[in-house]
Amino acid sequence: MSSSNASTKVAEFTAPGVDSQSAKDTIALLDDRLVALLDLQLTLKHVHWNVVGPNFIGVHEMLDPQVDAVREMTDTIAERIATMGGVPVGTPQSIVDRRRWDEYNIGRGLVVDHLGALDKVYNGVNEDHRKAIDKLAELDPVSEDLLTGQLGDLEQFQWFVRAHIESASGELNR
Repeated sequence: MSSSNASTKVAEFTAPGVDSQSAKDTIALLDDRLVALLDLQLTLKHVHWNVVGPNFIGVHEMLDPQVDAVREMTDTIAERIATMGGVPVGTPQSIVDRRRWDEYNIGRGLVVDHLGALDKVYNGVNEDHRKAIDKLAELDPVSEDLLTGQLGDLEQFQWFVRAHIESASGELNR
């Protein structure tokens, strides 16, 4: 399947009580979130491997549970896409083709540099999750609820990141 078909409804069925157009629109929104979370889990692992400097071990150990949780989120979204009659696509090229944001560009770097950049990544993921939740309120409350639960975890992960780069006065040192 080409990546251009990634958000297409292909099955003759969808979840009972959901019309075909709502299913197509829901699949498109979930596909966008799938791409974002696949990208996020890879970015988190990249940071895990490449962070250095003071507090390295704390950050290194903080990121693995986030990777695992985000990986579980992608699985849940992919399964919801299939439930709605779509095809979840998570191949590397399809992720790159469907991504709407710039590549994470820090290689080996200090804790403060990686976490400042990771905070910005979380800003984008979390803002877009919230926008998708708003749209899903009219389309599919089950998918809306799924993303709402994920957003709570994602916002907590961002708080963990920010705790490392926040000053005593509450300013973020990026």
